[in-house]
Amino acid sequence: MTTVSPAARRALAVGLTLAACLTSSPVLATAAGTPSQVSSGAAGLDRYYRQHLGWGSCVKGPDDTTGRDLDQAGVQCADVSVPLDYADPRGRTITVAISRLKATDTRHRIGAILLNNGGPGGPALQSPPQARASMKEVGARYDIVGFDPRFIGRSTPLDCGLPVGMTWLSAGAGRAGFDRQVALQKSLADKCRATDAAVLPHITTRNTARDMDVIRGTLGERKISFLGYSYGTYLGTVYTQMFPGRHDRMVLDGAINPSDYRPRLLKGTERANEKALSDWAAWAAEHHDGYGLGRSRAEVLAAVDRVVAAAARGPLTIGAGADAFRIDDSQVPLLLFSGIADDTAPARASFGELVSVLAEAAEGRPTTVPPALVPELRYVLRGEGEPTGAQSAVICGDVAAARDPELYWRDIERDRTAHPLFGALTNNINPCAFWDSPREEPTLVRRDAPALIVAATGDPRTTYKGSVELHERLPSSRLVTLEGANRHALFGRYGNACVDDQVNRYLATGNLPTRDLTCVKQSG
Repeated sequence: MTTVSPAARRALAVGLTLAACLTSSPVLATAAGTPSQVSSGAAGLDRYYRQHLGWGSCVKGPDDTTGRDLDQAGVQCADVSVPLDYADPRGRTITVAISRLKATDTRHRIGAILLNNGGPGGPALQSPPQARASMKEVGARYDIVGFDPRFIGRSTPLDCGLPVGMTWLSAGAGRAGFDRQVALQKSLADKCRATDAAVLPHITTRNTARDMDVIRGTLGERKISFLGYSYGTYLGTVYTQMFPGRHDRMVLDGAINPSDYRPRLLKGTERANEKALSDWAAWAAEHHDGYGLGRSRAEVLAAVDRVVAAAARGPLTIGAGADAFRIDDSQVPLLLFSGIADDTAPARASFGELVSVLAEAAEGRPTTVPPALVPELRYVLRGEGEPTGAQSAVICGDVAAARDPELYWRDIERDRTAHPLFGALTNNINPCAFWDSPREEPTLVRRDAPALIVAATGDPRTTYKGSVELHERLPSSRLVTLEGANRHALFGRYGNACVDDQVNRYLATGNLPTRDLTCVKQSG
């Protein structure tokens, strides 16, 4: 029976949760901007930009440990009122929850920096303390502002009540599995439409960028800096295009090429994921005594293949009682995909423990689910514990999807030989095929913008290729490359001193490096 260390449990939960980019601007003035500096420039919106924020405690109730932790760290919270529909600013309003950790070095204050953790659908209201620690000495010179994007977290909520938390599922081994996916994904879209039809058209990246600019205005800032991870790099890029001249220092970590942002967001990541899985298999082989998966890379990968094949014959059962999970071949690739975005030792260990549990189940043996993984599996596989639907709402509301299921099936069949494990996941149909058409066209990147783009060569989520392509689209940007890491999200999270130092130097000075730079993964 597999046992799980506490550190590995934490990394395993993080891995499943991870299952979501001219010359530099002058230093911002310390004082808040005047009304002329913070106005929207659009009729009917000034009342949002000029609103007074009621900063106070972040605690929402007696069981709110997040709020208590933020209060203890010196963070204050507020709600920003924004229009549901920016084309109708006098219509319905919603709230965006924000938090602020004020600069302590007020004499050398640079300005405010806004945080986004990706997703889409990731909250960041809780993130200012972590960001300040990552920013080291320069963190004291910023007001660090987290926010939960519209309909996420503590902002006006959305919950479609879906029976799954993540819709990135595989089509499985054959046509019958794909047909089940078509029916499931249509039912997910129908359920969201039935529950939240009035707001779904307004849950978009462009509207979140508009909300960001309202936040900038309410903070009294002429320009705002930004730190975005993963999808957050797309959001940051969109902001630079929609609000030129209103952004200062932009850090885009794990960037998306805007041309690749689409409903099948994982398409094109197959090789990077295969490489990450293969690298992990080599590591697991060196730790065969702990996981029992094989003494060579090939033996470990064969064990993974046996798990997939067993799930295709019938669902695998892991755990027992209320926490027994039946996992079929639409879900196994998602769990594997979710476990390989981090090549640190704790994350690799946690993934080894998960695969060991799946391998035991494939052999028909009883298993115990690691306790830290239970809430993640409840959410991912059952949609329990957290609201559902926001991620699909953003992606489907941003870019129109192909409607014909046969197109998806042809792509899956075409990709099976080259990518037998992940091709049926990345090419699969999703709720966007059944969503209402977006109200706006996707944002085109036509303006140059200075930004510091950070990327790992082995990133299996937003591939290195995407960061290079965004860098080419923004000629004034600079690219910091981390060689040799299978890791998604680097700055302040991976522990690479070279990457962290380059980002913090830029945040401190506003000066991008004179050339692109390469860092090397540290051993150990």
